[in-house]
Amino acid sequence: VQLQACGGGLVQAGGSLRLSCAASGVSLGRSTVGWFRQAPGKEREFVARISWSGGILYADSVKGRFTISRDNAKNTVYLQMRSLKPEDTAVYYCAADPSGRFASVRVSGYEYWGQGTQVTVSS
Repeated sequence: VQLQACGGGLVQAGGSLRLSCAASGVSLGRSTVGWFRQAPGKEREFVARISWSGGILYADSVKGRFTISRDNAKNTVYLQMRSLKPEDTAVYYCAADPSGRFASVRVSGYEYWGQGTQVTVSS
């Protein structure tokens, strides 16, 4: 199983980025897929998740600005980020839970992780 996260970069405050999480060896369409982020010196935190049944949940800090979506044909999950703020700067990770039992917001709820992609928002 491999998850490949990409799409990060350097953007000015107010800008947009779209992250992608492509998978091999696991069906993202039958998994709960989450996005997490980790800023320097901080713990990894929940950003958004889409459950195997399509249920979507966002962290309060990104609600209304970020959109998670899934393309089953491409076995890819996206995180569209708009109105970015300097405090969104972090390494972003995608993760998958193929068990179909939970739709967790916790790091421990996910079995497979991508390598992370850096998002830097300048003020």
